[in-house]
Order: sequence, then C-alpha cells, then structure tokens
Amino acid sequence: MNTTAAQSLFVEDEDAMVALGGRLANSCGAGMAVALRGDLGTGKTTMVRGLLRKMGHEGAVKSPTYTLVEPYEFAHLVVYHFDLYRVNDAQELELMGIRDYFGENSLCLVEWPERGLGVLPEPDIVVSITSEGEGRRVRLESCSERGQLALCGSQS
Repeated sequence: MNTTAAQSLFVEDEDAMVALGGRLANSCGAGMAVALRGDLGTGKTTMVRGLLRKMGHEGAVKSPTYTLVEPYEFAHLVVYHFDLYRVNDAQELELMGIRDYFGENSLCLVEWPERGLGVLPEPDIVVSITSEGEGRRVRLESCSERGQLALCGSQS
C-alpha cells in the first residue's frame, strides 16, 4: 500500500487554523506522531490548540519552548506537545529520554522536528505551514499507513 497522501489548504486566519487542528483531532490518535514545520509565528501552536480543544482540553495551550514538552492527559491517551526550537544538539533529546514518549498510548506533536533528526522516530504526518499573503498555506503529508488513514479521515 502506498503510504503517501498529501493535501494543501489555504488557512485564512487564526480561527481557521484552530478549526484545522480540530479536524486533525478527529482522526489522529494513540501511537501517532505529527511533525509541525514552519517559521516562528506561522501557527503551529495554534493548530495544536485546536486539536487539544477538540479532544476536550479547556485550559491554556502554550508552546513549550523552555520546558521542551507539555503533557495533556485524556481518558485513553496522553498528548505530548514538544517544541524543539531551543535544542542545539539532537543528543540532548536522548538524555531526556524522548523515545519513551512515543508509544502506543500517546500522540506526539513535535514543533521544530528538524532539531531532532536522527533521534526522533519518523512521523505519521508532516504538517508544513508557510505564510501566504494574509493567511497560511498548510501542507499535510502522510508518511505512514496510519498517517494516510488520518488524512483521509480529516477531509470529511
């Protein structure tokens, strides 16, 4: 089975980015990893906020730039939101035991995944966000069978 599927969407504002995160929440689940790529301020954390709100989180969602990871516990799943912006060497992630977070009972959302090359497992979905006019261009690409099924489900 071909495990590559891709979608390109124009997202006009913050509310639309939150809604897109909510659509991903409907289909992403335990055992998955999502890589979030984009420059500072493009909406990676905003998308994560939409995903977490759809899952039932009511509190604040901030990018864990200084803590590296923020856990969000739900009934049958723990969502780990990583921000690797401040990581200078991927080996730092080995020291924190990052591989232990990626399991069958977790969903891992990783901002700045390129900072963890060689240490992070391959993602199921790569989300690439770029500025386009007043909005954003979001490309969603599957990298696994799970990712492909999730993207097919997020279209509905």
